Amino acid sequence: MTSQLSLQQVSVHYGEFAAVNQVSLQLEHGEIGCLLGPSGCGKTTLLRAIAGFQTISNGRILLRGEAISEPGRQTPPERRRVGMVFQDFALFPHLNVERNIGFGLSAMDAGESRARVAELLQLVGLGHHARAMAHELSGGQQQRVALSRALAPRPDILLMDEPFSNLDSELREQLAQEVRELLKQHRVTAILVTHDQHEAFAMADHITLLREGRVAQTDTPYNLYHHPADEFVAGFIGQGARISVTVDAEGGLGGQLPAPDSAASNWQSGDQLTLLIRPGDIDYEPNSETRLQVSGRVFRGEYYLYELLLKDGQRVFCVAPNHVDVAIGGELPVRFNLDQVVAFRR
Repeated sequence: MTSQLSLQQVSVHYGEFAAVNQVSLQLEHGEIGCLLGPSGCGKTTLLRAIAGFQTISNGRILLRGEAISEPGRQTPPERRRVGMVFQDFALFPHLNVERNIGFGLSAMDAGESRARVAELLQLVGLGHHARAMAHELSGGQQQRVALSRALAPRPDILLMDEPFSNLDSELREQLAQEVRELLKQHRVTAILVTHDQHEAFAMADHITLLREGRVAQTDTPYNLYHHPADEFVAGFIGQGARISVTVDAEGGLGGQLPAPDSAASNWQSGDQLTLLIRPGDIDYEPNSETRLQVSGRVFRGEYYLYELLLKDGQRVFCVAPNHVDVAIGGELPVRFNLDQVVAFRR
């Protein structure tokens, strides 16, 4: 079966500098992918190459099996059947909502265009705002208009460049879930570009994490979190503390941490490990005899995030209920739950 989108060893060079270096990935029809990574990793350059705004130096980009970008030959952006949602919404300020949505439908007859615009207005919950101007809408409403405009011509793939970055955090999460439901309901193939892993987890079926223009790992959100390919991926995905330990003769972790049963069989005496201890690996347990000193804390409303000291001064994090109020310098009773701990040999 032909993939909806296929990138084959794609590179983009600016002189000697490789902004994108031999990136390969593919998306099937109806899948949502994500290009994730820190600033400067090449994710926006790659998205621009898929859209046709950026030429490629090596490799091929195929859409529904047809090559749309190769070195020295590329299909113009307007002929690619690609929809684009921009970071700043990019709505036309002199057009109302329905005319913004219908802007790219000139190839349709008037009746079909009106029906498509009306369909999308209802789909994104803006039926009562058809005649409103862009400046009269909230940020979330403007983003829904931008999404509708990109979907109006029924593109083969939807590209979203940091689409929620101008919204507040609560609205970002809500809108990301709404957009995913909409895309899944209508089987729209899409790629999201973001530096925010929470957006990536909320939206994507598959995430490609980029580092300095190369693929660090492509996987499901679950596997990226629980089975990172290396320490860069482990450090970028999720919050946690890196702890250095040495396995002792009894298979323990030098008195610092209890050895997890599931992993102990793979560790040998003398192994030097780096463990990524995430807040979910340490539970608040009021009856536990294990108590760690509190070195910092942040009240998040729904819970406390505690920073705790191990015996050698290394720091780990623990989430506790919002009623558990332990001052800095006090001790928090905890239970370690390290069966799914991420570990790397040093």
